[in-house]
Amino acid sequence: MAQRFPYPGATTIGIKTKDGVVLASEKRLTYGYFVMSKNVRKLFQITPKIGAACAGFVGDMQSLIRDAQAEINLYKLINRKEPQVRTVAKVLSNYLFGSRFLPYLTETIVGGFDAAGSHIIVLDPLGSMIEDDYAVIGSGAEIAIGVIESSYKPDLSLEELKELAIKAVKASIARDAASGNGIDILLFTQEGLKVNESIPL
Repeated sequence: MAQRFPYPGATTIGIKTKDGVVLASEKRLTYGYFVMSKNVRKLFQITPKIGAACAGFVGDMQSLIRDAQAEINLYKLINRKEPQVRTVAKVLSNYLFGSRFLPYLTETIVGGFDAAGSHIIVLDPLGSMIEDDYAVIGSGAEIAIGVIESSYKPDLSLEELKELAIKAVKASIARDAASGNGIDILLFTQEGLKVNESIPL
């Protein structure tokens, strides 16, 4: 019998409302049945108002974000303005599609604010871009999405938005063995990053 390749598990979510965008992820890194680390950061701030959240191989997500951050910094230097959320997502999409024959083994959610308001954009490993009000990726996605869909409203307050994100990740941690060991949260508003928090469980 063929051995199953140990793809890392995760639960990573992004939710937007009119006033806020939250990105959240648990902290466990597993390979197959082995917990490699209990303190992995899967959230990344890219600009003052935009972040990314990933699920998959940590080395791939770190390399992808590092390259994208360098290109975004060049964009800001040349154009003398902050990029739109879709611009950041497109940079990541180009890297993902450019490596489609040897793909990055990571899914990504880009979220934040620009002049047009709040955005959540989810990317698959080949760079497809889909914008939505919320997105969930990783092995715990099926559990977390049910929690979000049952409670989501476009007019949630910032505190309610944060609590929904925590509730969804906690539900996934309770049922998905590959997710656990705490929750990282980034919460953006039109003014910039409002919350950068790590919650132990």
